[in-house]
Amino acid sequence: MSQLHLLVLSGANLNLLGTREPEIYGSVTLADIHNSLELEAQKLQVNVSCLQSNLEGELLEAIHSARNSYQGIIINAGAYTHTSVAIRDALSAVEIPTVEVHLSNIYQREEFRHHSYIAPIAIGQISGFGANSYILGLQALVSYLKK
Repeated sequence: MSQLHLLVLSGANLNLLGTREPEIYGSVTLADIHNSLELEAQKLQVNVSCLQSNLEGELLEAIHSARNSYQGIIINAGAYTHTSVAIRDALSAVEIPTVEVHLSNIYQREEFRHHSYIAPIAIGQISGFGANSYILGLQALVSYLKK
C-alpha cells in the first residue's frame, strides 16, 4: 500500500485555541496540535495536511477537493458540527472515511452541542480528550484504513 494522505480540517473559532476559553479548550494552540499531528503522522508513516477556516465554504471546497488526493479526513468542524448540513452532505458525497473529533466532551456541554450532523456519516467520533482528541483520531483513522 502506498503512503496514506490524510486531511485534517478545523472549523470555526479553532484558530483561537490557546486563548479562547482555556478552562474548556486548554492552553494548547492549533499550531501546537498541527505540530503534534505531524510528529505522530511520521511515526505512523502517513502524511497529513492541516487546514483551519472560519468560513464554511472554504471547508466545503477542501472536502470536495479531497476526493482525489486524500484517503481519510479528520474533522473538528467546531460549531459547524451542530449547524452545517452542507458539511455533512459534502463529507457523505466524497465517500472518504472520516473521523470527527472534539477537544471538549460535547455531551457534557450545552444541549445544542449534543447533536452532530457529522456523526451519522463518520466512521467514528472522539471527544473530550483535549488536544489529544486529534491524535487519537489520527491513530484510529490510520488503523481503520490499514485494515
